[in-house]
Amino acid sequence: MNENIETSLITASTRGDYEQKTGAVNVPIYLSSTFDQEHFDSFGPYDYSRSGNPTRDALEKTIAELEGGTRGFAFSSGIAAIASAFMILEAGDHIVVTSEVYGGTYRFVTQVLTKFGIEHTFADFSDLASVEAAIRPNTKVLYIETPANPLLGITDIEGVVAIAKANGALTFLDNTFMTPLYQRPLDLGVDVVLHSATKFLGGHSDIIAGLAVTKDVELGNRIYFMQNSFGAILGAQDSFSLIQGIKTLNARLTQSTASASKLAHYLEAHELVEEVHFPGLKSHPGHDIHAKQAKSAGAVLSFTLPNREITKAFVEHVQIPIFAVSLGGVESILSYPATMSHAAIPKEEREKRGITDGLLRFSVGLENIDDLIADFEQAFSKAKELTVVGNK
Repeated sequence: MNENIETSLITASTRGDYEQKTGAVNVPIYLSSTFDQEHFDSFGPYDYSRSGNPTRDALEKTIAELEGGTRGFAFSSGIAAIASAFMILEAGDHIVVTSEVYGGTYRFVTQVLTKFGIEHTFADFSDLASVEAAIRPNTKVLYIETPANPLLGITDIEGVVAIAKANGALTFLDNTFMTPLYQRPLDLGVDVVLHSATKFLGGHSDIIAGLAVTKDVELGNRIYFMQNSFGAILGAQDSFSLIQGIKTLNARLTQSTASASKLAHYLEAHELVEEVHFPGLKSHPGHDIHAKQAKSAGAVLSFTLPNREITKAFVEHVQIPIFAVSLGGVESILSYPATMSHAAIPKEEREKRGITDGLLRFSVGLENIDDLIADFEQAFSKAKELTVVGNK
């Protein structure tokens, strides 16, 4: 039976033998580092948990099904998944990376891959001509984030895939903000889909996890080799927690997305807000392309205030959201990219990318949206009062 993804979120993890044998509605947590082998000459499907664990296996099969892939891989963090995917490259290879990229990815590309002789060029992935101009004869990967972090820049996925295929390169795509519920990059020709599963897939700010998915079997084998070689795997307990988080993804993200849209329109009309970055707004530069390739605008937005002083005052007076690194939790999370998610990028490079001292990123949680807007309103009022007093 062909299920809709909302159903598969619930059922995909329990398709293994354990469900058929016991009727368990939840995957067992196999807290075992090693597995007894019955035969001298042949081993069973599991021998050592770095190489494979039944609980992690259920998670990996789940994300592969949800993304429409053949192989899924669970890592100890999102950056571990990204790093392991990049490590299938060889010295002398070149990659083209979106200019608007998560700070941890920027750090890995600029400070780690270079030690292995892997070159890089940053390009504006909202402009296909810019991407094409960055291609070299040794280009092996085009790296996409869409929507990107933190300005929600949009990449035409099929456009970049076409450029990659014409030049014999692979495409990697960070799908953290959309999840497979809203965007399925493999269906659009992408080769490797990556997630910081810490975020919306986990959903409760309680685990650190990363995922990778491939459709091509041979490419999957190459990533598995790196996963097993580096050993940055997700443990059984966290794999179980992530499976449980995935089951509630539709309910959580549906509510958060609806609230994000209301909040974005409120912010767009506010006198203190200079700019709102949210693909659900018609004013967003990538609105039409995003609507073509994704089912929703998601639950993350960012907005720019006039200066650091007003931004600081707003943050210190807002009460409901937590002010923290990360996103995608049931609680709303307010972040300051300049010193949090993108602190690894030098100030000059941040400012080139539009990550100013007045930029805030907001991940909308499950609180009542009217309460959130009222909280924002009082914080803006306090920030405005303090600014007026300070200028006297």
